[in-house]
Amino acid sequence: MNCHIIPLFLVIFLLTNSLCFAVEPDKSDNTQAEKSTFVLYYENDSFYHHDGYYTNAVKFRVISKPLNTLTKNGIFPDNFDSVMEKFEKTQTKQVTQYNISAGAGQSIYTPEDTTIRDLQEDDRPYAGYLYSFLALHAKQTQMMDTFELTAGVVGPSALAEYAQNGVHRLRGFETAKGWDNQLHDEPAMTLSWGRNYRLNKQSIWSGLSWDVLPYHTLTAGNVLTQATAGSELRLGWNLPPSFTTSQIHPSSSIGAPTPEDMGGRQSKDWGFYIFAGAEGRAVAHNIFLDGNTWGDSHRVAKDPFVGEASFGAAVTINSLQIAYRHVYLTEEFKKQKEAQNFGSITLVLPF
Repeated sequence: MNCHIIPLFLVIFLLTNSLCFAVEPDKSDNTQAEKSTFVLYYENDSFYHHDGYYTNAVKFRVISKPLNTLTKNGIFPDNFDSVMEKFEKTQTKQVTQYNISAGAGQSIYTPEDTTIRDLQEDDRPYAGYLYSFLALHAKQTQMMDTFELTAGVVGPSALAEYAQNGVHRLRGFETAKGWDNQLHDEPAMTLSWGRNYRLNKQSIWSGLSWDVLPYHTLTAGNVLTQATAGSELRLGWNLPPSFTTSQIHPSSSIGAPTPEDMGGRQSKDWGFYIFAGAEGRAVAHNIFLDGNTWGDSHRVAKDPFVGEASFGAAVTINSLQIAYRHVYLTEEFKKQKEAQNFGSITLVLPF
């Protein structure tokens, strides 16, 4: 790993440890409110016997215990309190809980045919993305704002070739041959804002109910610049008071406890639900299709509008949640032969 990546992940290591241990516990009788949360995301196209385009991604997030205020949070040095105070003033008085989260991830992109060594000009570039992030979350009972700063690297230093081919060798699969043509090293940074909603839950019978979870996000940076809008419909038993079933997206929803959890459903009950969602994206820039920002690199003509449809199921047991989602993603560039299907798994574990 190149030396300029090490400080980035050292910072995230220190932050995630702070998120776990530095916040003073809530003194109420509600043990759920005293918990931090670990979220693990895994996405792969091999669920559907494919190995190309958006081929693999893994990400983790550590979420702080619920905070009544961002100032004197026990995570950042005291000289950050003024910055946190200014952020709080941008929020409405209806905010009942704040969270801070941090984490890291890696995403891997390849052309459809990975057996060819030569540059495939009409197919998407080989690319890896290694990153860390810091996010602030402001929750109301039925709305959550997320502000997220992501920093990392695109290119060989993202270690995508080693990750993909290392796993392929372990499993006895053919390795990808064209990594010599991947995007060049480039520092990567994005800033995202997302707003999630949870519309009123509608009861059907006893614990069976349904709800609708709309959301929209704005992302700007040399990795992605895009606007996104979507919604999710859930139907199930003992629905959790959360905001959408997360994927690896900028400003992803988080599974930390919300004000409704105080002494409630998630601390003592189990539940399950099925869900379906749809999303549209207006894409101004995508480095994994447009190529490196500085210098020549392989690039293809992207589609500026991309759609996504998905469905899946989730189970909650004593605050732990595991969800699986099947995702259908429309063509992202002009000469892409077909849309893509991939699977997404999310594990939410309070601790």
